[in-house]
Amino acid sequence: MGSVYAIFKFTLLFSTWYIRCVAQSNGVYNVKDHGATGNGHTDDTKAFQAAWDASCAASGWSTMLVPEGSYSVGPLAFKGPCKGVKRLELRGQLLASTNLNVYTNNWIDFQYIDGLIIYGGGIFNGQGASAWPHNECPKKWSCKLLPMSLVFSFVSNAVVKNISSIDSKLFHMHIFSSKNLEFQSLKISAPGNSPNTDGIHIADSTNITIANAIIGTGDDCISIGPGNTNLTILNVLCGPGHGISVGSLGKNSNEKDVVGLTVRNCAFNGTTNGLRIKTWKSSPVPLTAAHFVYENIIMHDVYNPIIIDQEYCPYVSCVEKDPSRVQIHDIKFTNVRGTSSSREAIKFVCSRSVPCASVELNDIDLHYTGDATGNATATSTCVNIHGRSNGNVKPSSCI
Repeated sequence: MGSVYAIFKFTLLFSTWYIRCVAQSNGVYNVKDHGATGNGHTDDTKAFQAAWDASCAASGWSTMLVPEGSYSVGPLAFKGPCKGVKRLELRGQLLASTNLNVYTNNWIDFQYIDGLIIYGGGIFNGQGASAWPHNECPKKWSCKLLPMSLVFSFVSNAVVKNISSIDSKLFHMHIFSSKNLEFQSLKISAPGNSPNTDGIHIADSTNITIANAIIGTGDDCISIGPGNTNLTILNVLCGPGHGISVGSLGKNSNEKDVVGLTVRNCAFNGTTNGLRIKTWKSSPVPLTAAHFVYENIIMHDVYNPIIIDQEYCPYVSCVEKDPSRVQIHDIKFTNVRGTSSSREAIKFVCSRSVPCASVELNDIDLHYTGDATGNATATSTCVNIHGRSNGNVKPSSCI
């Protein structure tokens, strides 16, 4: 109950803060007043940077306004610290440059900002189709990363709501080393065959909430990397994509634990995975992934509805031989229902070195739909796992 109250209090404070910010805004910096054309062809990068710099330098609450229109922009660094809370009101569409040579890292970086609101119903269009053929990361361990669309690094106390992100070159949104961020009413989309177009990736952050989102991509709808605490995901529709994934964990020596995750009232439609936790073999340092709650989840033709994979390897072959050193414990799956497109609806393959512990299956109802005769039933697999099952569990539980 303590964690639920904390989440409620956090959301209430955010809502109150957001309303106060809207009411007390005292300066508007229109990108067109700084030279933007909005014709979809002229490079408006300098105008956007100038509008942000002016807004950031203004004392108190101020707004960077992007009116209706299409704006072609290259890499942008919206960097703080700023003098007060800043708003980005996006009514139009931003078109990312298709020239990969102009990018050093990402497309739009929000950095070192305390107090940020992004809203307006507009679109961030990464124009990724021309870049996807250059992505070699699905084939190679060592590869050059394409630019991510929106990156929030060292950002605190932010609300991002009522915007869309389409066709990112790599991740649509990346949250790094940030705290107290709330994402609401988002639409994120890319073709199901677009490589590494994760919807939202979170790393080394705390108190992040994602609510009321529709996400369909070529990779994870939401991916959770190492170093995260107190994450909440509510009312998300995922598909196409690879599901909501924790990991992969245990690849690098500087990684930190993932503790505290709630995924509630979400639905998956035709995804590769539903609820997934994945870790590498031969982890260089011991890690913990613990205190996860998955509750009230609907699956529709999902290939791996519930999966823990501690032998993760996305390549043709992997040299790692030692078992994973990531300890997974205190994981609860409650009221997960729907259909699986594979017979193995529940798959737990845990580490022989540090077996999964305190894993619960509560009221699970998953049925296999891939057999035309209707005779085949869904199955579950358990390797190196300890836990318990409660209530009615289908397929028959192996823990």
